[in-house]
Amino acid sequence: MQNGDPSKEHAEVVRTPFSTATFLGMRLSRYGIAAISAVLLFSTSLVSVQSASASVKVFPGARPFSVFVPSSYDPALPAPLLIALHGFSQSGDKFENYLHLTPIAEQEGILYVHPDGTKDSRGNRFWNGTPECCNYQPPLIDDDLYIMSIIKQVSQKYSVDLARIYLIGHSNGGFMVNRMACRHADIFAAVVNMAGGSYVKSSSCKPSGPISVLQIWGTKDITYKVNHYGGRVIPGAVQTIATWAVLNRCLKQSIINQHQLDLDRKIPGLETTVTMYLNCPATTSIEFWSITGAGHVPDISKSFSADVVQFLLEHPKETSH
Repeated sequence: MQNGDPSKEHAEVVRTPFSTATFLGMRLSRYGIAAISAVLLFSTSLVSVQSASASVKVFPGARPFSVFVPSSYDPALPAPLLIALHGFSQSGDKFENYLHLTPIAEQEGILYVHPDGTKDSRGNRFWNGTPECCNYQPPLIDDDLYIMSIIKQVSQKYSVDLARIYLIGHSNGGFMVNRMACRHADIFAAVVNMAGGSYVKSSSCKPSGPISVLQIWGTKDITYKVNHYGGRVIPGAVQTIATWAVLNRCLKQSIINQHQLDLDRKIPGLETTVTMYLNCPATTSIEFWSITGAGHVPDISKSFSADVVQFLLEHPKETSH
């Protein structure tokens, strides 16, 4: 279960769908990273709803999503884009009620999306993160394509800073975050995995270049040491972040406990240890925030989400000129 109340921040909201898409690769000389190009098949009909506080534009489609547009948005100034992926059986709205990222997106000028996964036969929403979690019954859902489509569609309508595209996910959403980081390191500048596993074999993850990764895990989470999904044993917290350090070509043995944070409001003091791998390439960072005494769903502090967003914003994709 995830806690919290819905954010009452007001700004423009745009709802738009996912459609079947064919992706073509191309390069943007401005950033030197791969951009996304797609042929999108969706209805051009548009429904607009006006209110004193927000404008809601609805694009009919199979998997609609909402885009939070901060009041400071200026088309002349490309904005960061943040996508948040909920855990198994949850929803985008419940994840937002837990993290309260909307007011932070308003404050920091971030375009923000918290989409829904697909419902299985029992009504549980999920992401097809890896073969281990959590598309347990047919058909196989191409959530990779869906998330890339979100980026494409938001970029078509708004000015997105291609050096600052970020992803955060919890549990099953964390699996999806790892998948996207493994496959699209050229697109995402930094990602945050909260208590989510990755591939059984590290060889299944082949990022095309360096990417910043933050992993957050409670030490009392039963998946902290090892994950058990779909009858398979998946590496736990320490091994997962160590693998990312190797993939990112950081110094394998050089880690340092930098400082401590207060991330769980019910655990007294600074209960979270920050471990950072040293000498990672360029502007990237590999960090592990270990919350001593917390479970799978920490009772997050008021500073939790702000600390996470700060990590993301401090790690843009290195640009080339």
